[in-house]
Amino acid sequence: MSKVSVIEVKTPAELKQFVKFPMDLYKDNPYYVPSFIKDELKIWNAKENPALSYSEAKQYLAYKDNKIAGRIAVIINYKEEKELGIKKVRFGWIDFIDDEEVSKALIQKAIHYAKEKKVDKIEGPMGFTNLDKAGMLTMGFDKLATMIGIYNHEYYPKHLEDLGLTKEKEWVEFEMNFPKVLPEKVEKFSGLIAQKYKLKVLHFKSKEEILPFVEPMFKLLDETYKHLSTYTPISDEQIKTYKEKYFPLIDKNYVICVVDENQQLVSFAITMPSYSKALQKSKGKLFPFGWWHFLQASKKNDRANFYLIGIHPEYQRRGVTAIIFKEIFVRFTSMGINFAETNPELEENKNVQLLWQDYNPINHKRRRTYSLNINN
Repeated sequence: MSKVSVIEVKTPAELKQFVKFPMDLYKDNPYYVPSFIKDELKIWNAKENPALSYSEAKQYLAYKDNKIAGRIAVIINYKEEKELGIKKVRFGWIDFIDDEEVSKALIQKAIHYAKEKKVDKIEGPMGFTNLDKAGMLTMGFDKLATMIGIYNHEYYPKHLEDLGLTKEKEWVEFEMNFPKVLPEKVEKFSGLIAQKYKLKVLHFKSKEEILPFVEPMFKLLDETYKHLSTYTPISDEQIKTYKEKYFPLIDKNYVICVVDENQQLVSFAITMPSYSKALQKSKGKLFPFGWWHFLQASKKNDRANFYLIGIHPEYQRRGVTAIIFKEIFVRFTSMGINFAETNPELEENKNVQLLWQDYNPINHKRRRTYSLNINN
């Protein structure tokens, strides 16, 4: 049996190999959706990723038979440790061939790193923060991945479980066949709620009109999810980074903002046309031809993805979602959207899952993080 070796990524060339490895691993898989190579490289650049100002990270490549056979990144988020008292090594960007010696070598590297840092626990797959991709797919291997979800082979979870890692957190995702007729109670309550609380939906004439609401959206996300056990506030630097990364992909018709009589944001929803097939065709590159596939996806698409939704706690039990969903229905219908898919939602976050209850949601994907207490 060939020996597995694991090296730390040190050079730009090795980092590019680290980023491109899953594209080789999944080159014949019809459900895998690649990330932009350029964006993945930026993640490991302190000038581009503000999370590196309060985190430390290393990347590793596993080799077998003189070929790259796996990869893993290890991260310590010191902001999480300071603000939440959570001390752990996060591991992510984990991919490997179906070889237990390879997966074992990668996890052992995470364990060794944790011991070096005097940390007792490892958990993953996850990124630096709450807004990064997280969770290993455990159901839905035959479903097309989304731009913000991790895709992995079916053998991944078994490898981690065989190595003694156990479930830490669980996420669920839903798919909806969008209705041809708006549910009666949504139609009825949307008008009543808007009138009662003096709320209105904003209609943007251009993307530039959305810009003043970007920061309030992220602040509202903090208010919406701060009750979750692992949530850490979004920094101003993160807001700037995410705005630069995702704003170019935003379509004004897919952004819905609800404001009160003082023009204060009380709720919002950001959806996007599904860019999964466009990403597959672009093979991780926007140029020279990737932009064309994205342009086509934005114009001709029957599928949309929910990315972010925020509702101020004061309005979460006042029916404001009826206003949002009526507006989504009107816009999706006019654009020919027949299917919608949610982003990953923590299994414990029942409030968000209740948002979809009137649309016959089907739980089509599940994912989880795995953890290991290295003292046991």
